[in-house]
Amino acid sequence: MANRKISPRASPRTSERLRAAGLRPTRQRRLLADLLFQHGHRHVTAELLHQEAKEAGCPVSLATVYNALHQFTDAGLLQQVIVEASQSHFDTNVGPHQHFYEEEAGRLTDISADIGVSGLPQPPKGTKIQRVDVVVRIRRD
Repeated sequence: MANRKISPRASPRTSERLRAAGLRPTRQRRLLADLLFQHGHRHVTAELLHQEAKEAGCPVSLATVYNALHQFTDAGLLQQVIVEASQSHFDTNVGPHQHFYEEEAGRLTDISADIGVSGLPQPPKGTKIQRVDVVVRIRRD
């Protein structure tokens, strides 16, 4: 994995992005957001982001990373993808798309083709379908 270095001072655009999403741009949120968003679309786990933060010289606890990821998700900056009951991935691409999950490597990749899902049930009265997640599990031959 490439070492993702960031400066101790987050970019001003990060603060603006967090404010626009309704989040107070604390130092830790700014630094974690810089790690997440400075390299385009990507999929991360809390553990991976925690390790990247440590390598970048940003001492944050794993609990802080989890809290920030869930706050970013609630604010619409990330999409949470649950592929195992014990592990969530967080996706910086919040547009409609689906995923391949490589089971041995524990790696998510975006599926570029449109996947149509037919036969969806009617949701209970007073609710609507927000989104449908498709995770296609793959293994190397």
